[in-house]
Amino acid sequence: MADRLRAATSPYLLQHADNPVDWWPWGTEAFAEARRRDVPVLLSVGYAACHWCHVMAHESFEDDGVAAVINAGFVPVKVDREERPDVDAVYMAATTAMTGQGGWPMTAFLTPDGTPFHCGTYFPRAQLLAVLDAVRDAWVERREAVVRQGAALTDAVARAAGALPGAALDDATLDDAVAALRRDFAQTQGGFGGAPKFPPSMTLEHLLRRHARTGDPSALAMVERTCEAMARGGVYDQLAGGFARYSVDAAWVVPHFEKMLYDNAQLLRVYAHLWRATRSLLAERVARETASFLLRDLRTPAGAFASALDADTDVDGRGVEGLTYVWTPQQLRDVLGDDDGDRAAAALVVTAEGTFEGGASTLQRPDDLDPDWWEPVRARLLAARALRPQPARDDKVVTAWNGLAVAALADAGALLDEPSWIDAARGCADLLLGRHVVDGRLRRASRDGVVGAARGVAADHGDLAEGLLALHQATGEARWLTDAGRVLDVALAHFADGDGGFFDTADDAERLVVRPRDPTDGPEPSGLSALAAALVTYAALTGSARHRTAAESAVRAAGAVARQAPRFAGWTLAAAEALAAGPLQVAVVGDGPAAADLLRAARRAPAAGAVVVPGAPDAAGVPLLAGRPLVDGRPAAYVCRGFVCDLPVTSTPALLGQLGATTGQANTGQANTGQPNTGDAP
Repeated sequence: MADRLRAATSPYLLQHADNPVDWWPWGTEAFAEARRRDVPVLLSVGYAACHWCHVMAHESFEDDGVAAVINAGFVPVKVDREERPDVDAVYMAATTAMTGQGGWPMTAFLTPDGTPFHCGTYFPRAQLLAVLDAVRDAWVERREAVVRQGAALTDAVARAAGALPGAALDDATLDDAVAALRRDFAQTQGGFGGAPKFPPSMTLEHLLRRHARTGDPSALAMVERTCEAMARGGVYDQLAGGFARYSVDAAWVVPHFEKMLYDNAQLLRVYAHLWRATRSLLAERVARETASFLLRDLRTPAGAFASALDADTDVDGRGVEGLTYVWTPQQLRDVLGDDDGDRAAAALVVTAEGTFEGGASTLQRPDDLDPDWWEPVRARLLAARALRPQPARDDKVVTAWNGLAVAALADAGALLDEPSWIDAARGCADLLLGRHVVDGRLRRASRDGVVGAARGVAADHGDLAEGLLALHQATGEARWLTDAGRVLDVALAHFADGDGGFFDTADDAERLVVRPRDPTDGPEPSGLSALAAALVTYAALTGSARHRTAAESAVRAAGAVARQAPRFAGWTLAAAEALAAGPLQVAVVGDGPAAADLLRAARRAPAAGAVVVPGAPDAAGVPLLAGRPLVDGRPAAYVCRGFVCDLPVTSTPALLGQLGATTGQANTGQANTGQPNTGDAP
């Protein structure tokens, strides 16, 4: 049997390298083999941290009998959805169109030209064998019907990927979006909708910007309730920090235990921004603990960030979900002694009945705890937990998710005065630009220093640019702004769809049966919204009219989704709030304690997408610092709204007074000290 997965950069593919199934990686060779043998392709898509992917692997792909059926009648192709989101998007759309639902593992049967004709998700062993027999018989005996069904399904996917009519997100529409979110909001439990409940990271960011721009108290209240409920629930790791992927219940008690980089990066930023808006001690604690989780548990030796910790813990070759994390009252007493064990059980809602399986409980923290008692107890529980079997780590480095991590660490580090976080963001950005840019074009992922062949998708470009722009603001270093401009210009040249939006894949990328284009935000920003938000920030930092126009067009292109389903357009709506607010630009020139005080005040003033840049007057490559001198030899802050600027100020109270003015309104009666460049940035 060929050993085709052994050289993969994907941990998921490597998990299947020893299967008796004769897997092929995605590529032209696999489809050529299907044509040569005149058999269908069995496409199996999953990812390394996926619980049900592991279950299907153990039940079926490691079984010699099932493997024999697959090998005899199909060319089996294994795809890591995180490494090839374009392939996943096309065939997940087909799966959803055919079955009404999607998920992973995804199982699809394709003609040798890649056309899907039968799709599903997880199949238990017996059901999979029945499906294999049925598909094989249909291929041999009813080929014309199979081909017709595949063509119809592909046409449906292509229609769904068509451009939506543009819709402006004006003030009335933004009001309606918040009203719709209020209707879906769970007042008691926080979040939106029922179980399973996912952290609504981008919607929370949208609502924080909404509150900053308009003062809407309901927007902030939804964020505060949701963030507190998540932070006190079992979906949050009360011992080590970091959030699980989602809660299987509506009250955030029992998580699906995988921990994803993209979730934790976005939530770090949300909690830091909630602290900025409220000075909540809970928000600050969670932000700090989540940053510590990223740096301790997901950082790779080279300085980037791994994709995930697995949902399962391996026990005798089988995955057990939650084993590392859950506790019984007796286990707490065994570690802490009877008194502290019973006190911990009460404080952490560990009951005799259990909140999870087998009488065990996840850890919750409904109340604040005395730190003098809790911190030593926490350390002892963590030490004991470290002796348990641990979940595997998916250590591939995905460009988009590392871009989100760079943004979060740079932004939160600047807000909370943690220079080590900014240094970590700098190191990660250096790695991405040095390793993931090949011949001037971005690649999707790398592992162990080896970059994969998959091209970067739109989200990789948007999220990386977002991170570089946050790093530019945290450091004042020009190179990050320059590199962000290059990334965005590649996206504008190769991903634009002609209607103001963006395809998910480049115009010179591998041709799939449909070129994917999805404006909806899922657990991470869509390619369209990621690029829209980064373009908004880049335009504010440079004054580039071209990039601001592109941002406005991108937001308009996703406007129909934002109007119809605001829960699935959180990042688009966040970009729209930033557009409606300004831009608001703050330049802080000079150094020393006085400059640091001005900079701290500017960063900590809530605003909907404001940009803040520190540095020396006329620093090379930094447009916001051009023509902004010291004032009487002292550090100064320059505040501009909508490209109209106030007089420079040298004191923190004066700066706070200017920043307290209504966002999007220039102070009247002040001299205009000049505008940023309103032409294209070089």
